Amino acid sequence: MDILEHPVFQSMERYIQHGQTTCRDHCIRVSYLTYRICRRMGWNSREAARAALLHDLFLYDWHTHGKLTGERFHGFTHPRTAMNNAEKYFHVTEDQKNMILRHMWPLTPIPPATKEGMALCLADKACSLAEVGAGVREAQWFGKLSHTLR
Repeated sequence: MDILEHPVFQSMERYIQHGQTTCRDHCIRVSYLTYRICRRMGWNSREAARAALLHDLFLYDWHTHGKLTGERFHGFTHPRTAMNNAEKYFHVTEDQKNMILRHMWPLTPIPPATKEGMALCLADKACSLAEVGAGVREAQWFGKLSHTLR
């Protein structure tokens, strides 16, 4: 709740992440799926869920960021921005920092150091694909996937 209720986390509601999904909602979805995967596998689900909530805490509209700043490699650079913001606003462990920093693997070259970090990578990709697909298919797919992990 310390993350979910924090004004900085809530501010992510202003930014669209994929399709019609806000960055805040995307992070909540990724966190939930990461938690379910880790819990099912007997891994540290709490640690992973917290990192997943913060994995895209970059705090800008990535659709216009490149034009405004000249920084056109959001996919490569936002993990470090998110990790720096997570450190600034929340208490994060070294494992959580690693999960945030490496969640874009294999786009970024170094994979996560933990199996929980790999679960976050997979959950992020799955949620992103569903969000880009959007609409009824998204709701049905996410619901079926969540049910499967119970």
